[in-house]
Amino acid sequence: MEVIFVRHTTPKIQKGICYGQTDLDVTSSFSEEVKIILEKEDFSNSDIVFYSSPLLRCKKLAYKISKNVIFDERLKELNFGDWEVQNWNDINKEDLNTWMQDFVNVKVPNGESFIDLHARTVEFLSEIIKKKHQKIVIITHAGVIRSLHSFINNIPLEKSFNLKLNYGDVLKINYP
Repeated sequence: MEVIFVRHTTPKIQKGICYGQTDLDVTSSFSEEVKIILEKEDFSNSDIVFYSSPLLRCKKLAYKISKNVIFDERLKELNFGDWEVQNWNDINKEDLNTWMQDFVNVKVPNGESFIDLHARTVEFLSEIIKKKHQKIVIITHAGVIRSLHSFINNIPLEKSFNLKLNYGDVLKINYP
């Protein structure tokens, strides 16, 4: 099965703000970013099955790529709990340092850990694999892409952030 990950376009939020599951709109550069994505990949094959995070920044992109999209809550970004819409510089330093030393296992206050995100995204992919699609497109967030990239390529989650992802990036993986 070919899996194509597409990261959402630039969200409409000030730089330096933590925004995992906050439902943000996209910036005015959205149309230009979509054009670049569509130049990178041909999504017109009728055999492709499209999945997306239900958050607006993914949903808008998904509908530009296909009119037939399946939205799944498990494809949402990390839940940053109490840190959502906080400036990273304003987050309690002790809490932030504890999390940064072990972001895989440490839960954000009233949020989730990366291992929590990983569990739900792997559950999603394991379910989709059983459907035996030839090609799927997943429109989602950097955390989800890193999680599933790590799973598919047997990379430790601690090293998942070695995968650099910009807004609008397209990543193709053959699985298994």
